Amino acid sequence: MSSNMKKGIAWAAAALLGLALSSVAGADKDGLTAKGPLVIGHRGGGSGYLPDHTLEAYALGIELGADYVELDLVATKDGHLIVRHEPNLIDTTNVGTLPQFASRKRTLELDGAPVTGFFSSDFTLAEIKQLRAVQPLPERGQALDGKYQIPTLEESIQFVKRKSAEKGRRIGIYVETKHPTYHQSIGLPLEDRLLDALRRAGWNRRGAPVFIQSFETANLRYLRTRTDLPLIQLVDADNVKPDGAIALNKPYDKPYDWVVSARSGLFSDLLTPAGLAEVRTYADGIGPWKPYILSSKCIEVVGGACADVNGDGKVDETDRVLLPPTDLVQRAHALGLLVHPFTFRSEQRRLVSDYAGNPSNEYLMFYELGVDGVFTDFADDAVAARVQFLLKTDPTYARCLVNNRCTKRADG
Repeated sequence: MSSNMKKGIAWAAAALLGLALSSVAGADKDGLTAKGPLVIGHRGGGSGYLPDHTLEAYALGIELGADYVELDLVATKDGHLIVRHEPNLIDTTNVGTLPQFASRKRTLELDGAPVTGFFSSDFTLAEIKQLRAVQPLPERGQALDGKYQIPTLEESIQFVKRKSAEKGRRIGIYVETKHPTYHQSIGLPLEDRLLDALRRAGWNRRGAPVFIQSFETANLRYLRTRTDLPLIQLVDADNVKPDGAIALNKPYDKPYDWVVSARSGLFSDLLTPAGLAEVRTYADGIGPWKPYILSSKCIEVVGGACADVNGDGKVDETDRVLLPPTDLVQRAHALGLLVHPFTFRSEQRRLVSDYAGNPSNEYLMFYELGVDGVFTDFADDAVAARVQFLLKTDPTYARCLVNNRCTKRADG
């Protein structure tokens, strides 16, 4: 067993104490947390430890306290919705090692860029079920690669429903329609298939534990006419420059439906006062890349790039320092929009120097800035930080914890 897997199991066990506390902060009947921000399991919330977008990663994320598990949807050749981060299966499955599918490898244009691999739309669901998930990030444990199946949307919904009943707390799904314009172009649009599945599950209704998100805008406008579920406009970017400015380079510069419709503008335009006002007409919130809220700059710049100031032989987030936060959260809230930034990860190389190697410090910074939820690969760290945040910000809650007299809602 790898050291990462051992660490994951140890953290899962340690999180049980945090879960006892976080149950007080779980989501209420309206889908928002009774106390504190939502913990949204990015690719499941256990994806820091297990191959992502598997029922096993969802189970771990839920065990670690996630309020919602994220489901990224792509379509198969025969019109089923499966849960994968991208239509290209090459990085998240073992498809490249299976000789029966070797001839399926090809290059196509995805959102204006050539991409080589194996694509979900070239496989039937029966063929997808022959594949197994793998961990796409090399620094994470690979011991369980090839063990877990690729779930469908329906399987994921039923699994989350069952876990919610077992745990006695509200657990939901946070669905992303991946590359919707691309899927429309190949005759496999996602939106109505998604809504049909939610309707069959009894979840295409106001108050159901479901969010729907997209990096594109046209499909969210379409969904707005067909569902009362909360919709979230994702806002992407390419990188952060040495001075902390957001880099907007193709293909991460704008929603792809804007490219197709020849609309001018960039992702960042969605976060201006006019952009937020527009988003408000069809969505209930924004999911910005977290540097839009709190960016960082190089501690030292050499040759136009960050220098290795800590001498560890690498240049990464630890060689950067935080800038003052923007006012994005306050401006979005002033329009009644939720704010759910992405993606929080616990590896040391991903933590700006201000966080001193402790992922809780990053969560606490964003919680204190007022975000309504966070996307995380490590639900245990997000939950533990939320407990710290609540202990600090709610004296009544803190007193009930000390006296072991907390009820389901600390404010009751």
